[in-house]
Amino acid sequence: MTTEPPGSGQQPPEDDPFRKQPPPGQQPPPGGQQQPYGGQQPPYGQQPPPGRQPPPYGGDPYGGGPHPGDPLAGMPPLADSGRRTLARIIDLILVGIVVWLVTWPIGVHEYTVNGNNVAVGKSFAQSLIAAVLYIAYDTVMMSKSGQTLGKKWLKMRVANLDNGSTPSVQTSLARAAVLWLPFAFCCACIWTAICGGWSYFDRPYKQGLHDKAAKTVVVSTV
Repeated sequence: MTTEPPGSGQQPPEDDPFRKQPPPGQQPPPGGQQQPYGGQQPPYGQQPPPGRQPPPYGGDPYGGGPHPGDPLAGMPPLADSGRRTLARIIDLILVGIVVWLVTWPIGVHEYTVNGNNVAVGKSFAQSLIAAVLYIAYDTVMMSKSGQTLGKKWLKMRVANLDNGSTPSVQTSLARAAVLWLPFAFCCACIWTAICGGWSYFDRPYKQGLHDKAAKTVVVSTV
């Protein structure tokens, strides 16, 4: 199992239509050549090698990429957090219908109705199934096009922060797991709201906690 963070060292496919190109006259380092200090500021008290300048203050906190000063250069504008929330609600409803269709016939459900008595009991089995289905849905859709159905309908997509390309399966899985894995254990709705709602306050990339873990951003496609 790799110890590298999700998305690190990955090169976008040559045929990826979303792959970000360096600006005219600027090319990324040739294959295998590393920028000193990983493209970040040198250690305190040390100067960068001659001819090498660290990225300006306020640049990419993750470091690296063909645009070390501004990783969003060449990408569409960041998607509005309100549209992201609406897209997530759409996906919740769509996958929730599938969860209900899968769990109801086998008697695994949260709500048991008996005459006039409605007993509400948390079912771990249903929550686990829901978490697995949500993770699978997000992983498959994101790794194919960077879009779930909700994001596609509302004109936005998920992109790697460093190069703008469609996230790989590994990156998509890490992103989905951070968002949905707690769904199976506790505080499902609360965690989802916190994780996604983080984008309302995050600067400068409007990332949810799952975006920060996967080093992705959500951009507009219009």
